Amino acid sequence: MASRRPGTLPGETSARRLTSIAGGRAGGDPPGEPPQAVRELHPHGEGEGETEEHGRLWHVVLSVAGRATPIAELRSALERLAHDHAFFLTARYAADHAEIRYWEQARDLHDAAAIALRLWGEHKASANLPPWEIVGLEVVDRTTYHQRVAEGFGDPPPHLGGVHPY
Repeated sequence: MASRRPGTLPGETSARRLTSIAGGRAGGDPPGEPPQAVRELHPHGEGEGETEEHGRLWHVVLSVAGRATPIAELRSALERLAHDHAFFLTARYAADHAEIRYWEQARDLHDAAAIALRLWGEHKASANLPPWEIVGLEVVDRTTYHQRVAEGFGDPPPHLGGVHPY
């Protein structure tokens, strides 16, 4: 499977440019809102009336687990993954499991889930990730994510942005 060209998304025109989150939330982004970099995907107010051509934003939580890995190696691997994956928000980890949260742009839930299920395997070699299996996946659309945050559920983890131990 071919990987995405840095800075572009499928169906993207040259006038639009993907902006990296750079491993975390920039100061000033309100909790529960996508970081400014994610909002820049639709710089001209296109975000609310997204078309199938450009896709929608989906909040993804990917849980992986396996044999215990040295913490320093795991942290370095997750940091490389954060650098490789432009929509990366945060990762939490322990020696034998990790949780990765990020935004994905996809046409529908099926596409977002398929991309998420490939993420760990496709970056295993380039980021030197441990040979763990995916043990959980949650994919929700932007509206559902915002509704959960507004209702007090699904608050961002304590260390939003970057790679942190549990």
